[in-house]
Amino acid sequence: MTPSAPEATSRAALLSAFGCYVLWGVMPLLFMGQAAQGFDALEILAHRALWAVLVAGLLVVLAKQGGQVAAVFRSPKTLAWLSFSTVLIAVNWGIYVWATTHHATLEASLGYYINPLLNMIVGLWLFRERIDRWGWVAIGLAAVGVLLQALALGRPPWISIVLAISFATYGVIRKRVPIDAQAGLLVECLLLVPFGLAWVLWLQHTGAGVAFDSPTHTLWALANGPATVLPLALFAWSARRLPLSTIGFIQFLAPTLQFAVGVWAGEALTPLRIASFAFIWGGAAVFAAAALFRVRAARQALKETAEPA
Repeated sequence: MTPSAPEATSRAALLSAFGCYVLWGVMPLLFMGQAAQGFDALEILAHRALWAVLVAGLLVVLAKQGGQVAAVFRSPKTLAWLSFSTVLIAVNWGIYVWATTHHATLEASLGYYINPLLNMIVGLWLFRERIDRWGWVAIGLAAVGVLLQALALGRPPWISIVLAISFATYGVIRKRVPIDAQAGLLVECLLLVPFGLAWVLWLQHTGAGVAFDSPTHTLWALANGPATVLPLALFAWSARRLPLSTIGFIQFLAPTLQFAVGVWAGEALTPLRIASFAFIWGGAAVFAAAALFRVRAARQALKETAEPA
């Protein structure tokens, strides 16, 4: 039987969501590969800013959103908010690239486990959203996990904390700015390009850059463009067509894959660190289960409302 149009769209959206989180999950392998070729974190970040703008621009052209991009530069308020989001995403990218190229992928993955739980707190604080008891249980388990991680590391898990806070704040700003995801990303990339270009030119001038030493190195550098933009494009497409609870459940795939990459790369996994992640996984499981139960309850209520008396 041929699936109906809504079923086909739902299936495509689900595959897109899985695709974006798988790409985000294995992205440390790209940065580790570049580091093995001699790239340092700042050079990777510069090429990420430089080449992402081409892919983001292509997507905006295909989506016919050029008018939105032009409107941003005529609105000082919108441009100011997107400039702030650009700083946040640059910090997020920079910390993440540094972590994955300095044997701290496990700590980075912790940040993305914390992120959805932090989003609940932000929703309570800024948008007066309610958190039920299971939400507080999830947050409590995550807090214990962060504390254990600090004990395991002998310091606060700054990488995790900065990644979670920067991305959560970025999400709040992008939620408030009236612009589509692709168009907003292109504006951010355009704002980052001068810095990326300046750093690449400086590296080439001083002979410290490796991106143009060989065709292989150039391909590694160019890969940063689609690797940065495509997951975001898949996410933007699927998020418009799937319930947020479904996205919330699937998003734990990315840090799980990042965790697996960190273990594969030989990062230290002590008993205390395992206990830390056990609490984080527990919080994530409670978060996902509660979201699933809410969806089922809403469907049941809708079904009962639709039934004739």
